[in-house]
Amino acid sequence: MSIADIFNKNRTVYSFEVFPPKRTSPIETIIETLDGLKGLNPDFISVTYGAGGNPADRSTCEIASIIKNKYNIEPVAHLTCVQNSRSDILAILDDFREKKIENIMALRGDIIPGRSPKTDFKYASDLVEFIRKQGGFHISGACYPEGHVESKDLIDDIHNLKKKVDAGAQHLVSQLFFDNSAFYSFLERARIAGINVPIEAGIMPVLNKKQIERMVSMTAASLPAKFTKMISKYEHHPEALRDAGIAYAVDQIVDLISNGVDGIHLYTMNNPLVARRITECISSLIAV
Repeated sequence: MSIADIFNKNRTVYSFEVFPPKRTSPIETIIETLDGLKGLNPDFISVTYGAGGNPADRSTCEIASIIKNKYNIEPVAHLTCVQNSRSDILAILDDFREKKIENIMALRGDIIPGRSPKTDFKYASDLVEFIRKQGGFHISGACYPEGHVESKDLIDDIHNLKKKVDAGAQHLVSQLFFDNSAFYSFLERARIAGINVPIEAGIMPVLNKKQIERMVSMTAASLPAKFTKMISKYEHHPEALRDAGIAYAVDQIVDLISNGVDGIHLYTMNNPLVARRITECISSLIAV
């Protein structure tokens, strides 16, 4: 089933993201995470790309196949181009076809210090167009409510996003954000620019202060006063911060669903307990 078909069901789409195990861990360790997510009924589960963008790492394809065949949930396989040539991408697409993976999240990927990027694809939009021309895949892309860290400004960011959609991206998932007003402003800019594909709001529950500092440094997400007060009050109390982070994420999601968002994409951080608690709080809202 393509992601387009899922969005035709006229309700709020609810999806998860998981990531492959570390290189030193066997791929079977992801089974524990997926078993924990079983029964939460996400519309699809996306799988981030193998460690370091290594084209020889087939874990994303393998995990996507497990999600599809063992758990009967539609997978979306991430694919980055910063460390892949055209021939690498063609080989990976052949793997996806063999495993009957039909949904791809096409990304540039992070530039790794000390490693020269490949030059066949400069931007994610280049990868999107290349995959579209091969045929047979539904292509998703990323978007950034507060602008990509490398964009000149928000107008430039929307301009680049429109290029990605025009190249063939049929569905977008946002980077994490903690201020819903930033997402609504982004959504307005996108629609004015003629970006009319479904846009899911990416939500990451806060589990610890170090996690937030790392993600904010990578994404430039703004931190509302309500959020920073929460972190400050509970940063030395791990269980309390986890519970407060779950409550904050639920509050975001309730507001987003009430405002008619196309979908919620939960960054699970491979933590089934957190995903389960959030899902239990919002499951009746998604069904309406």
